[in-house]
Amino acid sequence: MTENGTTILNIAFFAGVILLTWILMHAVHIGFQQLEKKQTGLHLLFVERVMKIVIFVSGVIIAFSVFSGIGTIWKTLLGGTAIISTVLAFAAQDVIKDILAGLMISMYKPFETGNRIELEDGTTGIVREITLRHVVLQTLDTQRVILPNSKVNTMRVRNFSYHTRSRSIQFEFHIAYGSDVEKAMEVIRQAVIDSEYSIPGKDTPDGKVYAPVYFLAFQDSSLRLATTVYFKPTAASEVVMTDINLRVSKALSANRIEIPYPYINIVQR
Repeated sequence: MTENGTTILNIAFFAGVILLTWILMHAVHIGFQQLEKKQTGLHLLFVERVMKIVIFVSGVIIAFSVFSGIGTIWKTLLGGTAIISTVLAFAAQDVIKDILAGLMISMYKPFETGNRIELEDGTTGIVREITLRHVVLQTLDTQRVILPNSKVNTMRVRNFSYHTRSRSIQFEFHIAYGSDVEKAMEVIRQAVIDSEYSIPGKDTPDGKVYAPVYFLAFQDSSLRLATTVYFKPTAASEVVMTDINLRVSKALSANRIEIPYPYINIVQR
């Protein structure tokens, strides 16, 4: 075969390998999309990215292997150069640490996508994804915080969503003496039910229900009512508290139920 014919075959082989690599990467993506319809998990995201990287690197190496000159250059540069190899290994150690840490996170699953977590340094957010090197959190103000896998893997993690379907907060509300207590209790309960964040969470023989409102005590200048609000683990407690407090405040005001506050009468003689 002539040199021109060999070159054409090499170019065709190169193009074919690159095309096959792209097809395989696309097939992996479609396959994991189908898996995610049946189950979700941080490990699926990580494994998909690892498989894509392996396919891409393998495809590039095979594609360029047809050009013998490149192999010769590569051997010349790195074949017997221990110094360069050491430098590359040193430069890549952080990358390797992050990849291995990501593998550990995906295997042992201290958290999943959608979980609300708090890290040892106080960083709090909802887990959105994991890449080969980073965990991505969405904070309360919808900003994205990108943290190295190796850092997250070595920190203590508080997972508000771990093996639980709901979280809860106890609320206390004070109404003035002379108020219709039963009406106030019903108004508060309805405000909680109307919230987009609250869910039935109190266990009863008939299943889960919204918690009742209790009349707990006679205070010095008010009557103390309380209830427990259950909500999904992914919701921020600050958002839930704000929503419930606003709803109860408006509902009590609309029903002319006074929320007392301390005041002092000064009598001047």
